[in-house]
Amino acid sequence: MSEPDFTIGIEEEYLLVDRTSLALAKVPQEMMAACEARLNGKVSPEYLECQIEIGTGVCRNAAEARADLRHLRSTIATEAARHGLAPIAASCHPFADWKDQHHTDKPRYNQLRSDLGGVVQRMLICGMHVHVGLANDALRADLMGQLSYFLPHLLALSTSSPFWQGKDTGLASYRLTVFDNLPRTGLPPQLNSWDEYQRSVGVLTDLGVIEDSTKIWWDLRPSHKFPTLETRIMDVQPRMEDALSLAALIQCLSRMLWRLRRNNQRWRLYDRFLIEENRWRAQRYGATEGLIDFGAGQIVPMADLVGELIALVSEDAEHLGCTDELTRLRTIVEDGTSAERQRRVAADGGPEAVVRHLMAEFEQDL
Repeated sequence: MSEPDFTIGIEEEYLLVDRTSLALAKVPQEMMAACEARLNGKVSPEYLECQIEIGTGVCRNAAEARADLRHLRSTIATEAARHGLAPIAASCHPFADWKDQHHTDKPRYNQLRSDLGGVVQRMLICGMHVHVGLANDALRADLMGQLSYFLPHLLALSTSSPFWQGKDTGLASYRLTVFDNLPRTGLPPQLNSWDEYQRSVGVLTDLGVIEDSTKIWWDLRPSHKFPTLETRIMDVQPRMEDALSLAALIQCLSRMLWRLRRNNQRWRLYDRFLIEENRWRAQRYGATEGLIDFGAGQIVPMADLVGELIALVSEDAEHLGCTDELTRLRTIVEDGTSAERQRRVAADGGPEAVVRHLMAEFEQDL
């Protein structure tokens, strides 16, 4: 079995805030035009007028992704500053009210507003998506079911949305609470083959319920546009280096599962009911309370789980050249995810201090 390239691509959604009031701000047309001119198709508007989305090119490894992502982030920050604005990479604004926001006037977004009604109006949330290049359709279908086991781990390490409309929600990822109100979200179903996936999607497209699989918003899905598996469960990361560590983990897990397949082995498939419980624990607690190890039959602290993950994919990290990025996952647990850091800042300075903190973290690795 020939080895796939396991290339990666990272998509991120940012919120724009006014540097003085710290409130959300509409992306100026002049800023969007300047970003489009400088970034060669790697930037686009998002559903709400206060959002902007970037996507790296196809990257062979974490080093290439770092260079691309740093350029994208720094360009957005530079152009925003010309208008007295700043980007933040958190999945929820600490005190903004969704009722004050307006969706972008584009045919796709107008149709979403029409199709989804009041549910989509609350979509004042941002995420991070990581694509892994897997050209073989059968391989994508096979790995999707196995990789689903690790989705709660990725969510737990990425949580960055503890606040909603100025209140502490008690959750580490409130974003997921909002997103899960949309149809065709959550963990992907267990599918036995690529043909079964296509048949399932075809039922909805043939009926005209959806035009294509871009309207399927599972936590993990085969990309409609690219020959990739797209991991979508994660909150967006204020710190660029945290984003790269999570992308490296996904890349390594994908290769590890491919190695098992090459040796006629596979990761055990657990019932969605059980994976959902870990998903909820990650959504509620982030990295502070641990996840269930179903094989061991116990709740394991996140620091221990991260150590096990690093050991599990160490061979793959060495092969892919991302050992440093993978090892940095320990720092995320030790320092706390963004949700934990935001709460520490809020305890001393309130919601406005959290926005300033997020502005500073966005710029620290540029």
